[in-house]
Amino acid sequence: MKRDELITEIAHTAGITRRQAKVALNTLLTLTKNSLCMEGKMVLTGFGTFRVVERAAREGRNPQTGRPVKIPATKVVRFKPAKGLKSL
Repeated sequence: MKRDELITEIAHTAGITRRQAKVALNTLLTLTKNSLCMEGKMVLTGFGTFRVVERAAREGRNPQTGRPVKIPATKVVRFKPAKGLKSL
């Protein structure tokens, strides 16, 4: 499902306009981003948990030349689905 399809489905299900559904979705995404930046995790009961983890620096290889390349440490978001979502 694409973003536009999600907005249409939210509007239809909630009985609101597409504009209101778009605002609701954008608000949810902004709050999720802010929560991950400030607290490092966000728990949505019945859906799952988003958390920020640090990926260590490592050495990789350039696929074209085969030369070693240093890949710097970075932060990534991981998602762990809730039990109910896993059973789908």
